[in-house]
Amino acid sequence: MNIELRHLRTIMAIHSAGSVAQAAEQLHITQSALSHQLKAIREQLGVDLFVKNTKPMRLSAEGVRFLRAAERILPEIDQLKAEFDNLQKGQAGRLHIAIECHACFEWLFPVLNLFRAAFPDVDIDIRPGLAFRALAALVDEEVDVVISSDPDAIAGVTFHELFPYAPTFLAAAGNPLAKKPFIEAADFADQTLITYPVERTRLDIFSQLLIPARVEPKLVRQVELTAVMLLLVGANKGVTVLPDWVIRSADIDSGLVTRPVTSTGLTRQLYAAVRTADAGKPFIQRFIELGRDGQRHAARQPLSP
Repeated sequence: MNIELRHLRTIMAIHSAGSVAQAAEQLHITQSALSHQLKAIREQLGVDLFVKNTKPMRLSAEGVRFLRAAERILPEIDQLKAEFDNLQKGQAGRLHIAIECHACFEWLFPVLNLFRAAFPDVDIDIRPGLAFRALAALVDEEVDVVISSDPDAIAGVTFHELFPYAPTFLAAAGNPLAKKPFIEAADFADQTLITYPVERTRLDIFSQLLIPARVEPKLVRQVELTAVMLLLVGANKGVTVLPDWVIRSADIDSGLVTRPVTSTGLTRQLYAAVRTADAGKPFIQRFIELGRDGQRHAARQPLSP
């Protein structure tokens, strides 16, 4: 027995139309061709699916079972076909994200809300547990995008620029360093430095300033939430260095002061790393566009003095 999808569609059409002639018109084939299909189905199954000599044509008991199977199977096949069509067109797929930048959660969620509205059929997930091996997870296809500020030459991976940012010093107005025009590495030697709970090599203030200068803060205090960091800094319990866009988006009061790090300021670049083979997918391209656009608006807002 070899039942084909067209056989299922044939029986559904005849049952719906009530005659071979009208069913043939629905299926856009000749009446003769449809009659041959019906005969082939009868020979394949060895039973009549329609009661003989009835008008309109009426299903036999076996035909009803065949129809129920068709009603269950064909919608699933049509849905599967639509899903694969969307995959082929880049309208559906998977967007699992790993983040090497802890503070990036501050801008990522609004971007994902906009993205979801444009691509509702894309499966979105954030994989925080892969942060320490994010790029390896990208190569292994465990994730599809990595947000990073440290591009690397990896075969099959392309780093797309999102936006530049400036690691910026933040302290309470009563802190002695608030009087300086800019902050140097040596200034941290007698300060409590408040950071996110990630390894030092992935914190700009360490990788770009303190480690090269071989300066160790008096104390390093790790805090998970930006809002808590700002509360501690405002109470003069320590100082911190955050991306300028984090400070712009935060509700800081007049008791906090920002200063550039070094006389020329530090500048870093954030990237979205994707597999090169996926870079042309429309939803990947749209995610990158939204990531860029969301920060251009923030970049136009000046920092508080």
